[in-house]
Amino acid sequence: MYDISHFKANNHQEVIDFMQANPFVTICGVDAKGFPVASHIPVLIKVENEKITISGHIMRKQDHTIAFEMNKNVLIIFSAPSAFVSANWYTTKNMGSTWNYQTVHAKGELEIKDEAHLRNLLTELTMHFEKDAESPTQVKNLSEDYMQQNMKAIFSFDIVVTDLQHVFKLSQNRDEASHTNIKAELNKGDAACKHMAAAMGHKK
Repeated sequence: MYDISHFKANNHQEVIDFMQANPFVTICGVDAKGFPVASHIPVLIKVENEKITISGHIMRKQDHTIAFEMNKNVLIIFSAPSAFVSANWYTTKNMGSTWNYQTVHAKGELEIKDEAHLRNLLTELTMHFEKDAESPTQVKNLSEDYMQQNMKAIFSFDIVVTDLQHVFKLSQNRDEASHTNIKAELNKGDAACKHMAAAMGHKK
């Protein structure tokens, strides 16, 4: 990971908030032949006494699932919209253009859980993302036959985070005039550019 002191959050809570706001992650591992594998899933993040636990579920008998079962060491990547930043927007000339982005890398061991954990996770995930507690898609409103049939095809997991790294590259290393101009130019762009402009906030 690109690790430069300029491009860091002001505090740890900002990193947690970013993870909570971007819960559709890429989970990466290594298979038996040493090749990388990855999958893309929604997760829940819980923080208790500074311990961060990432929970989710994945389909059985997939290449990535088999790899995670054999090698429990995984990397979870949290990402958000990013944007190209033209050097034409700087007050200082004769410099290269760049890309602004935010990402968090969390490492840990994937622990496969039991059926009770899976059912509870599915209930929590659906409640968290569905919002409407009385929606017919809430787990409590689904038939037991449907639940049992689909639960056989997946397993749930917990990952206790043992290493957490991040890059919030938001033009912090630019002078105030350049920072202001970059935000203004990004706000003329698409949704990703506008998202990045908002993430840049005010020059610290």
